[in-house]
Amino acid sequence: MNDSYLYIIIALLPLTAGLLITQVNPYHALILRGVLGAIAALVDAVLGAADVALTEALMGTMLSVALYAIAVRSSLVLRLGVIENESISENLISDFRSIFNKHYMRLELVPYNSYQCLQTALQEKEVHATCAPVLASDECEQNYQTEIRVKRIYQIVESELSSPNTVINYVDFAASEEKH
Repeated sequence: MNDSYLYIIIALLPLTAGLLITQVNPYHALILRGVLGAIAALVDAVLGAADVALTEALMGTMLSVALYAIAVRSSLVLRLGVIENESISENLISDFRSIFNKHYMRLELVPYNSYQCLQTALQEKEVHATCAPVLASDECEQNYQTEIRVKRIYQIVESELSSPNTVINYVDFAASEEKH
């Protein structure tokens, strides 16, 4: 009997696994994880291990993909600290949302009652970034100071934000703690 189809199916396992670990987009990785589980279940079924194939199909494909989907969805939130009762430009917030939407992240605004509380929240890692108003020199245009503590998020915002109304700074608390 010609079993060449079996070799092709088995070769799909490392190919799919290699594609899975190179994914940047978590949703694409999630889909590939389901495909990997389905191929593993198919290999097990073709080789005569129906019980292992069923277990792989249920646990390795359906359950793990469902749990990963919940974990991915809940972890892709960027928490932006703002001062309550201080209005942030809707254009700036819209720019932030559009940037993070491209990277499959949701923007959550977290209000704090003072600038000091905002800085403490950033330092204690309650928020990923802060955006606070600063008075412009001509006093008719509102400017903002945006501080980001996550290097990758800083790189994304720095390269993609087109709004001239905010100054973006990267704050590395780990480096400042090592000096002391």
